[in-house]
Amino acid sequence: MSSRPDPRMPRALRAALSDVLRDGINALRRRESGLPDHTRRNLLRGSLSLGGLSLLSGCQLVDEASVESALMTVSRFNDRAQAALFDRDQLAPTYPESMIARPFPFNAFYGESEAPDLVADDWRMEVGGKVADRGRWTVAALRQLPQAAQITRHICVEGWSAIGKWGGIPFASFLRRIGADLSAKYVGFKCADDYYTSIDMPTALHPQTLLTLTYDSQPLPTKYGFPMKLRMPTKLGYKNPKHIQAIFITNTYPGGYWEDQGYNWFGGS
Repeated sequence: MSSRPDPRMPRALRAALSDVLRDGINALRRRESGLPDHTRRNLLRGSLSLGGLSLLSGCQLVDEASVESALMTVSRFNDRAQAALFDRDQLAPTYPESMIARPFPFNAFYGESEAPDLVADDWRMEVGGKVADRGRWTVAALRQLPQAAQITRHICVEGWSAIGKWGGIPFASFLRRIGADLSAKYVGFKCADDYYTSIDMPTALHPQTLLTLTYDSQPLPTKYGFPMKLRMPTKLGYKNPKHIQAIFITNTYPGGYWEDQGYNWFGGS
């Protein structure tokens, strides 16, 4: 495999690959002079495969800190590569109602009995950051907005998947309604279960990204995120926050509950 980026790649992906290759090759040059000949050959061979990207991080993998640094370098490359390849007009597959999982699996960083028991009449969702219309939304107000539904596959990073029917507000229309700055980089979410995450603006504007209020044509159950969750069939499950209490638009990287512990930030499925 050549160390030079393929000129047919998207420009942003070429830039991401060039950055990683340049930094990695410079690091290899600094390290290789003191290595025996056979070790140098093996190092070079490893660096010329996608599986050798950890070597191209420029870190000596001798302890936990160096391994973490190498993995974060690769993860940052993955984020940029996935963002470059993401097509806002490419739809995720949809399925017939006969394929809906009943019941749909529960999944969270806590047990099902620990899911927050929220009261619709008391719940408010705050909107802030780079928006023209800051404010607080009730469930009743959200239900008055135009709704859409989809039957799509939820893909978990743990290796399982399930098909569900989700209904709610197209997130792109909601963002335009509140006057969000659509040129901003990030949309962040804070949740009643102390979860938090963030997504890129192109994914927020994807036509299948929904502020979900229903599952299987019924009000969203507590275990699935009542009163509202974000549903994105283009992202892995951990990127789909439940029990949302606040949405904010920002150019400052917000991170996320799992992302801050090393999970890939872009999280495409």
